[in-house]
Amino acid sequence: MQLIPQILAWQDEFSSIRRDIHQHPELAFEEQRTSQLVAGYLRQWGYAVHEGIGGTGVVGVLKNGSGIKCIGIRADMDALPIHEESGVTHCSRQAGKMHACGHDGHTAILLCAARYLAETRAFDGTLNLIFQPAEEGLRGARRMIDDGLFERFPCDAVYALHNMPGLQVGTFVTQPGPMSASSDVVTLKLHGVGGHGAMPHKAKDPVVAAAELVLALQSIVARNVPAGEVGVITVGAIQAGEAANVIPDVATLKLSVRSTNPQIRQLLKKRICAIAEAVAMAHDLQLELNYDERIGVLLNTPAETTLLQQVARQISGEQGVLTSMPSGYLGSEDFASMLEVRPGCYIVTGNGNGGPSGCMLHNPGYDFNDLAIPFGASLWVRLVETYLNEA
Repeated sequence: MQLIPQILAWQDEFSSIRRDIHQHPELAFEEQRTSQLVAGYLRQWGYAVHEGIGGTGVVGVLKNGSGIKCIGIRADMDALPIHEESGVTHCSRQAGKMHACGHDGHTAILLCAARYLAETRAFDGTLNLIFQPAEEGLRGARRMIDDGLFERFPCDAVYALHNMPGLQVGTFVTQPGPMSASSDVVTLKLHGVGGHGAMPHKAKDPVVAAAELVLALQSIVARNVPAGEVGVITVGAIQAGEAANVIPDVATLKLSVRSTNPQIRQLLKKRICAIAEAVAMAHDLQLELNYDERIGVLLNTPAETTLLQQVARQISGEQGVLTSMPSGYLGSEDFASMLEVRPGCYIVTGNGNGGPSGCMLHNPGYDFNDLAIPFGASLWVRLVETYLNEA
């Protein structure tokens, strides 16, 4: 392993920063304190700081030399609406809010790299550090892009990192192509005619149609998605009626839809809409359909992925860099929106057990592993130096 000695020496300092952020979690687009903390450190280290990008986003710019190349590195800042049960001494002080996904750690990693790069300036070009709000499902990346992120801060390539519990600290995983799944949320409302449970022939029952629709939707992946491709349709909520003897007017289904292939994503959408319309028609009901395409498939570009794998091997050695994601992983990542408009790469870093209880992400017992900070920060430093110094 070739961690940067100075970054190792800062381990306790940036662990303290990480734990301070952890104690003061802020939800999507509410990251005021976190943004101010980030902006304050960046100014102290000599960055040109731009706040309020996409709401609460921060961009720190550092130019050095005469190079024309530009690189962007993103860290997410938002927390989750979860009551923390980790039992750590730096537990959340905000009831019902916690950093259950490690964004406190991602922010600390990028700040650590930012300090080192500002002190050494061993690169030739422009460094854009992107601290993003609202990664957790609320499209913070898209909000920053729509606010002129890449017009104001041009990036030839963008990179991002996420921790993974269960993966040994010091291990990295990345691959070209799909790294995380698309995530769409679909709401289907079946409008019928309510009535007395004793006289169903005088009503138009949306509950029966909803039950039929749940089963019909499960045939899409089984009979329309080719073997070897990935698609998931989960009906996570069915809402209809309150009394046993009353047929309601409306039944509502809420779906989570995921895929790792943009073409399969569109196939799922086409079939879900067709089947929902057909079932509604068969039962003489009106269909109200809301198909919310939230986050696309995250697709790493080949050249940028190859470079980041090479840099990761400098930090963790050949055995410490894996080149394929675990099978069955269908998490989604807002960074996909940035990769839709710029080349780049998303990498996963090991978080060990994920907290005192060995928890996965989005669990009340999770905590970021501070031992991962030097690995992530060293990775970003060596990437910036390599990328911006290449001809």
